[in-house]
Amino acid sequence: MVTAPAPALPVTGTVGAGTATAHWLRAARETADDLATDAAPREQAAAPPFDEVSRLREAGLLPLLVPAQAGGGGADWRTAYAVVREIAAADGAIGQLLASHYFLSWSARLLAGAGSGARLDRAAAREHWCWGGGLAAREPAPTLTGPAGRPVLDGRRNSVAGALVADRLAVRAVRADTGEPVAVVVDPGRPGVRVGGGTDTFGQRLAAGGSVEFDAVVLAPDDVLGSLSTDEDVLVPPAAPASSVGRLLSAQVRLGLAEGVLAEAREYGRARPSPWHTGTWPDHTAADPQALTVYGELTVLTRSAAALADQAVDAVEAGLARAGDLGHEECAEMSVLVAMAEAAASRAAQECTARALDVVGVRSAAAGLGFDRFWRNARTHTLYEPVAHRLREVGDYFLNGAHPPFDLPA
Repeated sequence: MVTAPAPALPVTGTVGAGTATAHWLRAARETADDLATDAAPREQAAAPPFDEVSRLREAGLLPLLVPAQAGGGGADWRTAYAVVREIAAADGAIGQLLASHYFLSWSARLLAGAGSGARLDRAAAREHWCWGGGLAAREPAPTLTGPAGRPVLDGRRNSVAGALVADRLAVRAVRADTGEPVAVVVDPGRPGVRVGGGTDTFGQRLAAGGSVEFDAVVLAPDDVLGSLSTDEDVLVPPAAPASSVGRLLSAQVRLGLAEGVLAEAREYGRARPSPWHTGTWPDHTAADPQALTVYGELTVLTRSAAALADQAVDAVEAGLARAGDLGHEECAEMSVLVAMAEAAASRAAQECTARALDVVGVRSAAAGLGFDRFWRNARTHTLYEPVAHRLREVGDYFLNGAHPPFDLPA
């Protein structure tokens, strides 16, 4: 089974424990190839992706961002973005699941502080945790009550990423006494935690999202990670680029979907009759002028979005390197560039997953081929993070110099 070409990112340099970035890209490609072999039947079965998470775990991809000194992969965000894109090209839902895992595990460490963060890292690396949760202010958050030494969590989250397969959940909560939003980490196996069924969507059905109820869940003091307030006097300085970090993951998932469907359509249709054959044109897709034009348009669209995403990766890396000294204008410039990348990737994903079906022709409707999953996955993913919001932010910044809000991704 063919997956999309690897993203055009550098493979030089090293990561933790002397492991080259090239090793992680190779591991991602091998895992993507494995996922691609049975992507269509797995997506149609829509079972909770325990097996898929096991494949990611066996490849060593779950603790990729955990520092090497804690036993993790020690990789940087540039590598993580490339890995997510590679996996998403083979299976968009698993790419989204991995993207959420990377963002939530990194955020937990960031918000926990040095001591608690190091303990989380060691446990996550040792047990290869898969993280789920949700830190965005998209719905009423559970409440946190009780003294600092015995915090108690009550409430419900209706949309929790990776809820069905997560080993740990990082979720938004609100202190009942002050109203301050905070992040908490919860073991789904703890008494009082009830994970509900998966979301009933027509796409991204293996992303393992679901609802979670917290009924008087007693937490340890260290389980309360830190404040999610956007007040500049409260926000931890390294957290300033967090919104951009998460949104760029979304762009990588969309690029993976675009690259994946183009690669599969190309391999399937290259030696088959053209769906537009009229008797005057060549009867093979590989020589059909109309097919070549469509592939050309979609390739330009996808490569353009990828180039913009690469610029955004550079900006995010630079922002993370000097997060403590990052000014408001610099944060805004980074956020707008990421918004542009997300919007371009959204258009590439929607155009490629729809028009690639035209190039394949009526054969693309065969359920066993699974071409429809790319369109359904792309459409579902873009509904959760509407591109209109990103375009409005870009336009407001361009026209009025307005800074985008600090808004964590769903």
